[in-house]
Amino acid sequence: MIEVLSNGQIYTGERLVKDKSILIKDGIINDLIDAPNIPQQAKVTDCRGAIIAPGLLDLQIYGGGGYLFSASPTAESLHAIADALVARGTTGFLITLATNSMEVFMEAIRVVRDNPHPAVLGLHLEGPYINPEKRGAHIEEYVKIPEKREVEMLLHEAEGVIKMMTLAPEVSDPEIIRLLTSNHVIVSAGHSSASFAQAQDGFVQGITCTTHLFNAMSPLHHRDTGLPGATFQSGHVRASIIADGIHVDYNAISIAKKIMKERLFFITDAIEESLEGPYIHVRQPDRFTLPDGTLSGSNLTLLKAVSNAVKHAGIPLEEALRMASLYPAQILGRPDLGTIQTGAKADLLVFNKDFEVEQVWSNGTRHN
Repeated sequence: MIEVLSNGQIYTGERLVKDKSILIKDGIINDLIDAPNIPQQAKVTDCRGAIIAPGLLDLQIYGGGGYLFSASPTAESLHAIADALVARGTTGFLITLATNSMEVFMEAIRVVRDNPHPAVLGLHLEGPYINPEKRGAHIEEYVKIPEKREVEMLLHEAEGVIKMMTLAPEVSDPEIIRLLTSNHVIVSAGHSSASFAQAQDGFVQGITCTTHLFNAMSPLHHRDTGLPGATFQSGHVRASIIADGIHVDYNAISIAKKIMKERLFFITDAIEESLEGPYIHVRQPDRFTLPDGTLSGSNLTLLKAVSNAVKHAGIPLEEALRMASLYPAQILGRPDLGTIQTGAKADLLVFNKDFEVEQVWSNGTRHN
């Protein structure tokens, strides 16, 4: 079937396009066409002037749909999380696990590897190779120094589904970073007390991202600007940031954006409530915390992050959308995602001026 989305404001990832329609065939965007060229046999959806954007991409999220993946690493929970995220406009994501036991990591790897879902783009392991000084809500007993044999075991079991790993550069031997990057794992610096020099060394060794900028890392101090300063000064390292106004003040997001430009992108770091198991996350009105009140995760969606950036950080809508779609796709090396152009995957989000989801398309199929 040929599907057509018409009468919308199309943010392609490069520019705003009006008075065009999106032609979808076999789950792929076939073309942007004028109204007179819409095929007679096409099924046309009138978007009534709404915004049409690429489906959003979240490179760090722990759960959804009532499931925390680390607490329930099953095919059922993975697919429930994916379906819930797609309904909210996130059509692709890396399911993430915080520092945990090797048993949990291995089970999660097997579930993701053996139970594909169109929205599940792989795994992001945040830990366990982090600095205990900056562990935040991570469980201290599972934090460790990376050993080559253990990393090789994880990579062998994963068969390519580990797409990203957050580690502290000051506790990781260069050989470990090279091992990960040679296996096509994106290495991100985070939960780290790295000095400016240590962070720079990590970037030279192959670290290409920084995880949730400002959170759980050495501070931006005037005598040693630490990991944030090294990230700012880098010409190529990208950084994720949590735009909920809680993890990071909106002024800090605005400042970071002015410095980093297209190198800054959004994640949600969102979790689900879990009242048993090693990670206890308590739902608060606007966040999740440990029982002692420690901030443990967000209650954010990517579309809400886009809205917050526009309303509170002075970031134009077109750029905020890129921060939640095009830039994460570039990090993953997926030119078929995060853009609306011929040959791209037909993952699309339609929302109104109030940032309310009206339609979501995944693989050319409408989900709501």
